[in-house]
Amino acid sequence: MNTAAVTDPNGITLQVMGMTCASCVLRVEKTLKAVPGVRDASVNVATEQASVQADAAVSPDALAAAVRKAGYDVATQRLDLGVEGMTCASCVARVEMALLKVPGVLSASVNLATENASVEALSTVPVMALRAAIEKAGYAVKQPSESESTPAPRRLPEWWPVAVSAMLTIPLVAPMLLQLLGVDWMLGGWLQLALATPVQFWLGWRFYRAGYKAVRARAGNMDLLVALGTSAAYGLSVYLLWRHASQGMPHLYFEASAAVITLVLLGKWLEARAKRQTADAIRALNALRPAIARVRRESVEIEVPVEEVGVGDLVVVRAGERVAVDGEVTEGRSHVDESLITGESLPIAKGVGDKVTGGAINAEGVLTVKTLAVGAETTLARIIRMVESAQAAKAPIQRVVDRVSAVFVPVVLMIALLTFLGWALASGNWEQALINAVAVLVIACPCALGLATPTAIMAGTGVAARQGILIKDAQALELAHAVTTVAFDKTGTLTEGRPSLVAVVPAAGVARQDVLRLAGALQSTSEHPLAHAVMDKVRKEGLQLPETRNAQALPGRGLEAAVEGRVYALGSSRLLRELGIAAGALAAEEDRLEGQGRTISWLVRKDGERTELLGLLAFGDTIKASARQAVGRLHQLGIQTVMLTGDNRGSARVVAAELGIDEVRAEVLPGDKAAIVQELRSAGRVVAMVGDGINDAPALAAADVGIAMSTGTDVAMETAGITLMRGDPRLVADAIDVSRRTYAKIKQNLWWAFGYNVLGIPLAALGLLSPMIAGAAMAFSSVSVVTNALMLRRWRSLQQQDTSTATAEHAGRPMTV
Repeated sequence: MNTAAVTDPNGITLQVMGMTCASCVLRVEKTLKAVPGVRDASVNVATEQASVQADAAVSPDALAAAVRKAGYDVATQRLDLGVEGMTCASCVARVEMALLKVPGVLSASVNLATENASVEALSTVPVMALRAAIEKAGYAVKQPSESESTPAPRRLPEWWPVAVSAMLTIPLVAPMLLQLLGVDWMLGGWLQLALATPVQFWLGWRFYRAGYKAVRARAGNMDLLVALGTSAAYGLSVYLLWRHASQGMPHLYFEASAAVITLVLLGKWLEARAKRQTADAIRALNALRPAIARVRRESVEIEVPVEEVGVGDLVVVRAGERVAVDGEVTEGRSHVDESLITGESLPIAKGVGDKVTGGAINAEGVLTVKTLAVGAETTLARIIRMVESAQAAKAPIQRVVDRVSAVFVPVVLMIALLTFLGWALASGNWEQALINAVAVLVIACPCALGLATPTAIMAGTGVAARQGILIKDAQALELAHAVTTVAFDKTGTLTEGRPSLVAVVPAAGVARQDVLRLAGALQSTSEHPLAHAVMDKVRKEGLQLPETRNAQALPGRGLEAAVEGRVYALGSSRLLRELGIAAGALAAEEDRLEGQGRTISWLVRKDGERTELLGLLAFGDTIKASARQAVGRLHQLGIQTVMLTGDNRGSARVVAAELGIDEVRAEVLPGDKAAIVQELRSAGRVVAMVGDGINDAPALAAADVGIAMSTGTDVAMETAGITLMRGDPRLVADAIDVSRRTYAKIKQNLWWAFGYNVLGIPLAALGLLSPMIAGAAMAFSSVSVVTNALMLRRWRSLQQQDTSTATAEHAGRPMTV
């Protein structure tokens, strides 16, 4: 989904969708002409295009909004482009600005860490126009990766410029280091020039090239600061060498320019290595995609590329192999390891009728899987898209950084100029003035500012994905840290979402086991959900069921059948009333169970006209084993809990008391959940809504953060900002915890990046930092920001923390014999 428009020499062209006749044409034309600044509009229903003549101030977005207001839509597209050559936050701002100037571009977001530009534009905007804008701004667009079958050309390792630069720089820096040991030794001036020149103009050429492009685009970036600073130190040294060569060797600054370039190259190399580690989650997920699938066709197993597998194909998965597709098991039983997809630590038993996910590992046995989804529609593909989307997006806090970066380089250039003039006029020492100005230029690199937020988001979303928590966008990740209230839907979220037999109460003189055995015999012929609940209980208790004859349904009431030569009926309270049977001594138990929201079935024996009540069965939705622990963890995080349910108040209160939930809203209609969420927000709370059903989608959208269970519906998952890949409510606390830790890393990084410049620039301007020390500090700043973000990879779920704590406590406890 997205919009389309392009400006040509004659105006703006939009592709309008939904027009059917001449009246549609007139309506769209009239709406477009009403937009301020539009001189003329012509619409062609055959080509579904609108040509608009307008002033330059009229944006395509305004025209698209007018078309939508008229009841039609405008075609849009979303494009992702790789951008090469960006080095700092200023580069990001410049690329975004260049893209936004392309007619028809609605939005542009550039991520320095992923080197990716995500563009939303009218569908008539050609990709070439976007590429041209990026290249005009002084950057390159990455070409699509070549086929894996094409061998990659041999390249020199990425560290070679650092190594060569260091080899040439060490002899220049060595005399200064030897002086600390009392050794007075110095290279000749012309030899220093010979060593420094290749560092400056060969290995450092990248800074000149990128800096020139920045100037041409009327902007500034880190490369421009480095190029100006090192050129000044190098140029001053050449001037002094030429002027004073006949009078003995003067003090030169070749070591400063060469050392700065070497340290910056080292910092960029370390930074690139660290940034690749932040993308490990995507690479790990991509690695789960099998290339080959074993498909059964006409009773013969053949290996085909996974791209050629179609929906409905039978795929055979042997022990130790990865499941190639999303599907349903039709033959075989096994255990499947889905840990890298759902975060579930233990293999899950799978049998006929169970769903399996592409990328999971078949532990043992052979499974035959009927394909249900392939390609972009598989769970793994959707997970990768979600993680990529979150990592490419900008967090709201990044807007502050963008505003600072837009003016950062010009301000630094002004400070450097004032430093130079101030020192020169105050001391008359032009050499020292220039060196101090160089230190200002070098230390003020805005790299750390540009990397602070995206690297933390990449690391946070990546580690969360490995634990089964999919964060769809950076905004959800940032907002989740501030959540004060979590509202839970009950059914399917805190409970299993399917009925279970919770009580078997026999009448006086009847054995409980007989009531369950006879009820199981009757229900063995039914496919009703309550019948499944009874049969599960029978299997769990290992009961042998007698043979059932002449089973027949009693519509709206239950069923009856002959068991062991006698007729029995199992049904609702309505059946009991029709048979004229009183609950008698079981009435009190009936009231108690119904007060808890249980569904009651009665077992009756019929002997001709005589009937006898044998007992009752109560059904309820089982609370998930992890639900109480989930609520407790949220309370430990200082978060209040609310339960929203359509159940009666008695049932809701019982569940809430069992789980320790703070507040209950019972007998809530599906449409009212969103209103309750909005009411909680209006009270000043930051609300996360957790749900799994279609009826939860409005509430998920209304909350500050929507959290959906993947065991629920696609609608809920599409609406929510966070998806939990397991139906484990404990992951809610984990999602909030990883959000808090990620946001803390963002704040730490920004504090370091801002604080580093706030402290470093004045020190350099006061002459307290040499250019070489400034270069080392600048490189350290960027590397430290990325390294700090990478520490998020050590984050573990609260469940893992509990396990390791318990293990440690057990290890330290003396054994009792």
